[in-house]
Amino acid sequence: MDEPFAQSAPDDQFAQVTSQVNVPERSWKRRGRALLFFSDLVAVAAAVFVTFHFGPSLQQPLYGAAGFYGVTYGQVAGILIVAWVGLLTFNGSRSSRILGVGTDEYRLVIKSGLWVFGAAAVVSYCFQIQLARSLFLTTLPAGVVLLLVTRWLCRKGLVWLRSKGRAMTPAVIVGDAKDVTRVVGDLLRWPEAGFAPTAVCLTRGDSGGQSLLDDYRNVAFKDIVRWVQAGRVGAVIVCNNVPRHQVRKLSWELEDSPVQLIFQPQLVDVSGPRSKVQAVATLALVHVDLPKYSGWKFALKRVFDIVFSALVLLATWWLWLIIALLIKIFDPGPVFFRQQRIGRGGKPFDVLKFRTMCVDAEEKIAPLIAANGGKALQFKLDDDPRVTGIGRILRKTSLDELPQFWTVLCGDMSVVGPRPQVSREVSEYTEKHFRRLLVKPGITGLWQVNGRSDLPAEEAIRLDLNYVENWSLTGDVVIIVKTVVVVLTGQGAS
Repeated sequence: MDEPFAQSAPDDQFAQVTSQVNVPERSWKRRGRALLFFSDLVAVAAAVFVTFHFGPSLQQPLYGAAGFYGVTYGQVAGILIVAWVGLLTFNGSRSSRILGVGTDEYRLVIKSGLWVFGAAAVVSYCFQIQLARSLFLTTLPAGVVLLLVTRWLCRKGLVWLRSKGRAMTPAVIVGDAKDVTRVVGDLLRWPEAGFAPTAVCLTRGDSGGQSLLDDYRNVAFKDIVRWVQAGRVGAVIVCNNVPRHQVRKLSWELEDSPVQLIFQPQLVDVSGPRSKVQAVATLALVHVDLPKYSGWKFALKRVFDIVFSALVLLATWWLWLIIALLIKIFDPGPVFFRQQRIGRGGKPFDVLKFRTMCVDAEEKIAPLIAANGGKALQFKLDDDPRVTGIGRILRKTSLDELPQFWTVLCGDMSVVGPRPQVSREVSEYTEKHFRRLLVKPGITGLWQVNGRSDLPAEEAIRLDLNYVENWSLTGDVVIIVKTVVVVLTGQGAS
């Protein structure tokens, strides 16, 4: 196949599509970098001068082995600020490629602080300069914390803008209809990624009735470079199954252009830390670490579960009494709802929750499933008639799940993991679905922080499988923090 099948869209039509991106790409990137530079400068300066105020006097001179150096702490503060902000610039922490999503931005912020103060310690040792310990005990952690907070606030603002269709990079998606449909759907579902699909280039036939792609112009492969040069496309996302010679030709033609050339990997459920590229002459090999479900990392996860769940139970015991009283007052019956779920390795266990439904809810579920498609795995009602009045409040605030921390303490669940499902759902599993049972189910997970009840059932399972393939203790902490935000804002609750 020399050239993909596509009819080139007229320039005026394509311009009309790309004009839907409200903020020009280069404009928001410049503004974003300027805002981050200013916020970094303020955070670092505040940390340095505040901690110096309570530590060494800014006018106090430095002394070393050779005596007075003629340098004051005020001058050291200025050097420290310039070096710290400069390193944040040169290490790529403000790159548009990492803003809005992922942990790379935060990792580079922390790394820059360690590098600056590590260099200060080396210089102090080599020249035998007596630097105050407060620089390392207060200035470093204060600066890192302030930087992380300001970066988080800026990220929330960027994500909000992107949810409104602004601060986006217009992108053309290249590949066959199936892959392009999936990528376009994901970009629409997760606008925080920062890419706005504005056109598609189908390398195999037409959309074939794919309704999602009917809203986008199908452009010719040969016209992609022309539109890039005209500044109408900021990213070219290449999916699987695009012929190698075409990808190579495209990369050559895009040289020296500001566009981002992005490849959507075939191993879609493998995250960056698990993959490493090894170059051998002209051969590029991608090494993928196999997921581990035993060993010291899993033991550490269990220790974290015990400590975290015990702290939550100690901190919320008084809430249990209030919730139990409210349930008894507004809907007489058992306070707790006990149900058998399927855990790690297919082992059944009893999950404990505050009761949010009528007493005979389990007897009523079979006819409800039958009336809504007959599939237990995809069964979900937006307005379940079995939920009680007090139950709706408990579900909205996720307080009904507090007793699950006792289940975690007992070892049947984890704080973070796939959503626990009942046997009727597991009976409809396909081969890939059974991978959810390689780890313990969790109180929260990727499904909880990416839509909760708003998610389609298949998308929730897809997120569960992604967690199973790429879990890490650091990722668990991030999910827990995001869960707190989701619960407090009530996003996706039903």
